[in-house]
Amino acid sequence: MNKGLNKVLLIGRVEGTVDIRRMPNGRPVAAFTLAVPRAWTSAEGEHFEETEWFNIVAWGTLAEVCEKRLTNEGQIYLEGRLQTRSWEDTAGRKHFRTEVVAQEIITLSSFE
Repeated sequence: MNKGLNKVLLIGRVEGTVDIRRMPNGRPVAAFTLAVPRAWTSAEGEHFEETEWFNIVAWGTLAEVCEKRLTNEGQIYLEGRLQTRSWEDTAGRKHFRTEVVAQEIITLSSFE
């Protein structure tokens, strides 16, 4: 049997609002963006910073908790998995989107 691992651990800040929708079966799904900064210094001593932006989705009870508890600029710890969806638009063009499907979220106090 083949085994695999698809695990993502992130600490970042919620950007914007949490968008919650309900599927036709009534199951809630939340979507939001997580900004994860990174800083490093080159061998020459030059300082660099960049931010990665992740598309996050959460399902069920976790989606409802996200809607109630997550705020813009709030810092969170997130565990989840990567998922890539694909769809065709009305013009027949194929689109892809990679998301982190949240499985656990813990709100954090600012470290600053």
